[in-house]
Amino acid sequence: MPIDDTELHQLTDQAIALLQALIPIPAYSREEHAKADKLGEELSKLGLQPQRVLNNLILGRRDDSSRPVLLLNSHIDTVRPVETWTFNPHEPVLREDKIFGLGTNDAGASVVCLAMAYSHLCKKQQAYQLIFAASAEEEISGQNGILRVLEETGPVQLAIVGEPTGMQMAIAEKGLMVIDAVSKGQSGHAARDEGINAIYEALPDIEWIRNYRFEKVSDHLGASKATVTVIHAGKQHNVVPDSCHYVIDVRSNELYTNEEMLHILQSGVKSVLTPRSLRLKSSGIPLSHPVVQRGLSLGLSTYGSPTLSDQALMPNLSLKIGPGQSARSHTADEFILIEEIKEGIRIYIELLDGLEI
Repeated sequence: MPIDDTELHQLTDQAIALLQALIPIPAYSREEHAKADKLGEELSKLGLQPQRVLNNLILGRRDDSSRPVLLLNSHIDTVRPVETWTFNPHEPVLREDKIFGLGTNDAGASVVCLAMAYSHLCKKQQAYQLIFAASAEEEISGQNGILRVLEETGPVQLAIVGEPTGMQMAIAEKGLMVIDAVSKGQSGHAARDEGINAIYEALPDIEWIRNYRFEKVSDHLGASKATVTVIHAGKQHNVVPDSCHYVIDVRSNELYTNEEMLHILQSGVKSVLTPRSLRLKSSGIPLSHPVVQRGLSLGLSTYGSPTLSDQALMPNLSLKIGPGQSARSHTADEFILIEEIKEGIRIYIELLDGLEI
């Protein structure tokens, strides 16, 4: 249902004020305590009652009804600023139609827009139970962020994940698996024809990884991909190395689990492969899902996102959508447009008001 222009203007002003209040407070991953304090204080001023769980803030609680749970989520942590900022990254700068500051685009605008949408949607009974969570540690996929939130909320049927997508619908997201690979040889003197060079043992494996093509190609994410990105072997020039260590960066589409991709890679090489983690999975939501269909009816487009978010840690269906542009994230002079904040609030409300999931 469309939102009244007067209320939209009011919510936009509140969102801008909230974002400007948060920018001055650094919140690097695992260091979000002060920003969580400030966000909790500001939400309380708006008449909301946040629950604090570590450095996460939660609005709303599961009740005893059988209605499904819809989670609105974005993150308050940021990466550290690069050296080429021309503004103070922790000072909100308003120039014409832009708000500059670290975390404005990724993902402060999503946090404040979702909070405003939550306050509007809670004014009437919905077919779902609504919970809002501003979470920590997203930039490092930490254990004390969204995973801790989900322990508190219990099972969620659908999550709206706020990340800069231009308010278009990312209905699939690539997963990530980092693999440590070891190829073994036997040491020997480089001047004599002895030993087994672990680098040479690794070469056929690396070449196989380079040339292998995963069969299942996603309509939204394309092909999965494995790339050797780091290699290390040997300690001195005259010793044949007995081990060669290399790292494989694996980006999966929604058609493969990380376990499946690990099995495929291990079956093709002699090197021993050890994943650092299997938990950052690819995700996807069907085009037929009611929230996607609602978005399409509003004129929103769909695409597959190559960038990782907290979706990778969620066991439930999720849709990634938020104000801003992914290309601005982690860059100098990061900004969000005021119009993007306004449109973010409007689209979130029209996407979710009266939705049945």
